[in-house]
Amino acid sequence: MRRPAILAALGAAALAGGATIALAQAGQDVDDETVAAQPQVAEQPQGRPPAPAPITLSTRPGATGGEALFIDKCIMCHGPDGMGTGLLGRDRPVALLEARDNLPAQFVIVAARQGIGNMPAIPRGEVSDEELQAIADYLAAGPHVEQPS
Repeated sequence: MRRPAILAALGAAALAGGATIALAQAGQDVDDETVAAQPQVAEQPQGRPPAPAPITLSTRPGATGGEALFIDKCIMCHGPDGMGTGLLGRDRPVALLEARDNLPAQFVIVAARQGIGNMPAIPRGEVSDEELQAIADYLAAGPHVEQPS
């Protein structure tokens, strides 16, 4: 069994055990059928909203050119559910790249090729110069989406 499957099985067993303890403490009889009937629901971390659904080309079918390339190459980190903005945005407001109106195309190109902050440099083998220029032009023409509140 792979590690994620083992961890999931252990988590389910812990949840069932917690439900059994709660029932026993409440003075209710606990048998195998009662344990089996308990819902196996993972708890949501306190104080944090659930992650939004990922943005893909299938969720934005009208995307073309730089927008389609941004969705394909960048949005997994720079979209509302990505580590570039989404994870930080849960604790503090961080502007999404598509919501900004102050990104010069040349800045986007330099930041992508050289890396900036926690963002690694993006090599030409992953994104060609032509693709990066199209992405940079798309972002420089923004904003394209509203900043989430």
